[in-house]
Amino acid sequence: MNEYHVRGFHCQECAEDLETRLNKKPEFSGIVIDYKHRNISIPEKIDMSKMKRVLAFEKIVLEPAEHEHERHENHHHHDHDHNHAHEIDFSSGEVAARNMKLVFIINIIFSLLEFIFGALFNSAAILSDAVHDLGDAVSVGLAWLFQKISTREANTKYSFGHQRFSLLGALITGGILLFGAAILIINTLPRLLNPQPINYNGMFWLAIFAIAANGYSAWLMSRGSSANESMLNLHLLEDVLGWVAVLIVSLIVRFTDWYILDPILSLAIAGFIFYNAWPMFKKTVEIFLEAVPTGVELKKIENEILNLAGVYSISHLHIWSIDGEEHAMAVTLSTEILNHEEQEELKEEIRQIVAPQNITHSTIELMADPDSLLR
Repeated sequence: MNEYHVRGFHCQECAEDLETRLNKKPEFSGIVIDYKHRNISIPEKIDMSKMKRVLAFEKIVLEPAEHEHERHENHHHHDHDHNHAHEIDFSSGEVAARNMKLVFIINIIFSLLEFIFGALFNSAAILSDAVHDLGDAVSVGLAWLFQKISTREANTKYSFGHQRFSLLGALITGGILLFGAAILIINTLPRLLNPQPINYNGMFWLAIFAIAANGYSAWLMSRGSSANESMLNLHLLEDVLGWVAVLIVSLIVRFTDWYILDPILSLAIAGFIFYNAWPMFKKTVEIFLEAVPTGVELKKIENEILNLAGVYSISHLHIWSIDGEEHAMAVTLSTEILNHEEQEELKEEIRQIVAPQNITHSTIELMADPDSLLR
């Protein structure tokens, strides 16, 4: 058996359906698709040229299993960011989904309490963190909702599938966080020039409660195994540290009149929100505007294709992202290769060139080289 990594599957049912259809044909019997690890086992007796053609028709990209480590390294290098839990992976099972639901409920209730008590205690820092926690709650809830939609199959209306629905949560959340942070900065700046007394006792006990609530949520997420659960756990731990800062401020103000610490902490929290939300918002907008994905070098790919035997020129090379993870490409080539088998081999070479960039949807149009027709 030969082991390969595959790209292009969007659900367990898709993989099972393809495996069933392939095994019904004697020439493809014995194929096993492991959707969880995105691997496919192909018996050595199978004609790989036919196999690759069938998979290409299904928009499935095949690559040797030994390239998997390199793929992860490239993905980590190009796409590692601090989006935290805004793109949640619900493939880790019912327990993970239940834990995320509980974290969402805790965050939404607590953020509402923060708005109420922040106003009662006259604390800009608490109001700032209320916006932060509300953004977190909305992001988790929307990601949960849109993730379910994003797994639906392609149809006549959404021919690429529903993957982009998972981006709506990130776009809406980013907008909420940036708008809320801007309002907080505008409202807090006057208090920086004219500090006002705050209810430090109320701040102290609310901070104790917040540390306990966020700590419990972080503990729930630490029990998960997925990368997104780990990032959510990290983000919740950052919230705990933020509330430790509020706790320290409340203790300092109890014994001093340094009320200016409250607006300073509020501005620090608002700045932290901008620092984390802006890259996420910018990246999501770029995906919707079909910009070339980050880390994909268009000119380098063009040169690699031009270096292939039989390729004379390229026109209309376009690469864009479907959902931030999977990308698509359309390209038109001029060539003097007219043999069908050789054309298929050329297309496969091109797919292998772009596969490490997570390009799973490719439309490659071959046209006869105009100069060759005049010879």
